[in-house]
Amino acid sequence: MNTVAQQQQNSDLVWDLEKLNQHKRAMNFVKQFENRFCVFSTSVRQLYTNYSIFFPEEAHRQMVILPDPYAFHDTFSHLNPNAVTATGLHVIPGNLIGKQGLYLVISHKDKKVRSVPIPFQEGMRQILRRTNSDDPFLPVLMKGDLREFNDKLPCLHLHRLRLSELSGLSSLERESIRSLITDKLMDLYQKSATFNTGS
Repeated sequence: MNTVAQQQQNSDLVWDLEKLNQHKRAMNFVKQFENRFCVFSTSVRQLYTNYSIFFPEEAHRQMVILPDPYAFHDTFSHLNPNAVTATGLHVIPGNLIGKQGLYLVISHKDKKVRSVPIPFQEGMRQILRRTNSDDPFLPVLMKGDLREFNDKLPCLHLHRLRLSELSGLSSLERESIRSLITDKLMDLYQKSATFNTGS
């Protein structure tokens, strides 16, 4: 499917990167998370678990999410948009805080409240501990989640998918979503030490 057709079908899969000052860094940063975080589209109420990230030359400063057309079973449909909420949790490169590697930090609306960044692997470990609970923390990405932290280096904001709000899906479908996201988180946890921090 070409880029124009993809955009007409689902604008949530075309991310505008025009506001990012460090465009090349942002491209390199987000490519490391390709297929490692699932992507949710509000407009078509779908969750994509198998996709590629594409930067079309003909579209200046755009990023396109291309779901695998041959893996339709990896796309979940009819999801309640209210099941996905913003968390304020960001994946940031360590050089933002004078450290190596990746970190997780919560951005509070109250600027007076400062969060203590934690190493990415430790954050993933804590999230993975909750995956089998009744209210697991299941991070997903949405359009606009690739941004710059404090107008400096690229980062990823994480949304959260709440299984309890997916009443329109069968228990088997909900369990499949939990399992897929958990597997991707485990892969992230194991490989994140080798990631480029955007320098």
